[in-house]
Amino acid sequence: MSRLDIKTDDQVKAVVEDLYHDLERRVASSPPGQCPVDMAAAFLKLCHAQTCGKCVPCRIGLGQIVNLIDDLMELGEDTSIETVTLIENTAEAIRDSADCAIGTEAAEMILRGLKSFGDDYEEHALRKRCTEEIRNDKAPVPCVSKCPAEVDIPGYIALVLHGRYDDAIKVIRKDNPFPHVCGLICEHPCEDRCRRNLIDAPINIRAMKRYAVDNCSDVVPIPDKLDDTGKRIAIIGGGPSGLTAAYYLALMGHKPKIFEKRQQLGGMLRYGIPNYRLPRENLQWDIDSILSSGVEVELNYDVNDEEKIKNLRDEFDAVYISIGAHTFKQLGIEGENARGVIPAVAMLRDIGDEHKPDFKDKAVVVVGGGNVAMDVARTAKRLGASSVTIVYRRRRADMTALDEEIEGAVAEGCELDELKAPVRVETDDKGFVKALWVKPQMAGEYKAGRPKPINAKADEQSIPCDIIISAIGQNIEYEMFEKYGVPVVWGSLKTESSSAVEDREGVYAGGDCVTGPSTVIKAIAAGKVAAANIDNYLGYDHEIKTDVEIPYAENVDKKPCGRAEIRLRYATRRGEDFDGIECNISDEEALQEAGRCLRCDHFGLGSFRGGRLEKW
Repeated sequence: MSRLDIKTDDQVKAVVEDLYHDLERRVASSPPGQCPVDMAAAFLKLCHAQTCGKCVPCRIGLGQIVNLIDDLMELGEDTSIETVTLIENTAEAIRDSADCAIGTEAAEMILRGLKSFGDDYEEHALRKRCTEEIRNDKAPVPCVSKCPAEVDIPGYIALVLHGRYDDAIKVIRKDNPFPHVCGLICEHPCEDRCRRNLIDAPINIRAMKRYAVDNCSDVVPIPDKLDDTGKRIAIIGGGPSGLTAAYYLALMGHKPKIFEKRQQLGGMLRYGIPNYRLPRENLQWDIDSILSSGVEVELNYDVNDEEKIKNLRDEFDAVYISIGAHTFKQLGIEGENARGVIPAVAMLRDIGDEHKPDFKDKAVVVVGGGNVAMDVARTAKRLGASSVTIVYRRRRADMTALDEEIEGAVAEGCELDELKAPVRVETDDKGFVKALWVKPQMAGEYKAGRPKPINAKADEQSIPCDIIISAIGQNIEYEMFEKYGVPVVWGSLKTESSSAVEDREGVYAGGDCVTGPSTVIKAIAAGKVAAANIDNYLGYDHEIKTDVEIPYAENVDKKPCGRAEIRLRYATRRGEDFDGIECNISDEEALQEAGRCLRCDHFGLGSFRGGRLEKW
């Protein structure tokens, strides 16, 4: 027998590794609306299978909790609220006494579940069933349920597969009047739970939407408007949320009018997203379609005091506030008002009005780690900056920007300076920026899902620069609305889930001014919700629907197949201009990608629940 042996992977180990990957895919495609108690039991059984068997709390204790939760799930008569209490006490004992993380983290998972969805445990113990919320929210089509606007994704993908591109646009517009915009910049949360994950990878849903738009007619007619109601709605703000609400209210037969502060419509779509990501002609295509519904617009109208809000409410039958989040957060450091320190939102707003700053041969530092920071960094490169450094106080892995945005910035020549916290701005004798001084950081204990940065034992460092762009977040101009009586919490307008403002009859609000800076699809969803509830408030129950017939679901292809990806122009070329950076998938790839859809609207639970919402 040899003293040491070279380790080699045998077939059993290889299969087990494959099982781990299969498990990862299954977790990734877990549909919304699952019973959380059932899911907790499934994860706990996996944790119990991982125990080494050394310590009793992990080896025996986890098994006991598994048995107790199984008793709850079997809906037997022997369970009671004491069963839930016993689960909690046992989990606390395991957390405090297990030797390693296998036991302590498994117990902590159960305790977090008891805190977050304790009602579900109690419902199983006392009434032998899931809570009403779980029963009603069971999601038949994962991608649709994950889309904030609940767009009929399997429906328009099936139409793309059959070459019916105009009909695909009509289906999208039933729930989202911005198909071109979302085909370019949507963060596609719909892909997170795509059931195709079980086989290979999620459908490239955003690419499918863009392909439909790229191949449809120059003008895709909107639905016929319903009978005129004579009701007038004032919409304060012409961004994605306000335009969405106006579109659907117009289709319902009402008379919405948008009051926009800026020179052009679009909100942050125009004044916050650079042309290379969202070409203005594509944005205008969607806006023109929305305006064709008969929406009135008054530009350069600033609702900047309480009296104007009162006048609008008196003149109109309802008011929808969708002002977005267009002001900037201060850096809070010495010298931040120096000449050459620019807020990101101000810079992008000027560019939206075709006023581009001159950064030629200047060293630029961008402070922040979100999508806006990446946008201004890449824009600065296109404006001729000799260097662009992105300074962030956390790690790259903790950045809130999309991975593709970070990778794009790096590919185009921007440098990432991680774990550096700004402390002061150094200026020359004329008050111009000379350098940004930063304090090195290190990743500390986790807080709110990511490590909190803490000061490292290292000297402050100087980053020489000519321009500093602050991109650490946005605020909302809420003061005049607060004076009018709209509740404000942590700098955002407060509404009910219906978008209605409490104690202000006929006043609604939605989008970034309620949620804080968020995604375009969430703003669109807020506008859709507001339109439906304003319609009800006005005494109607109009329906938004489409007469497009969705192709019948035939046998789907379940063989593993590679996902078609959107390609980018070469970094060295795209970084020199503001032209669109993406090249969409080919005809051949689109056909294959559409064929990968498993049609969850027809197969499985989708068929029991009707498959799709044909109207709302």
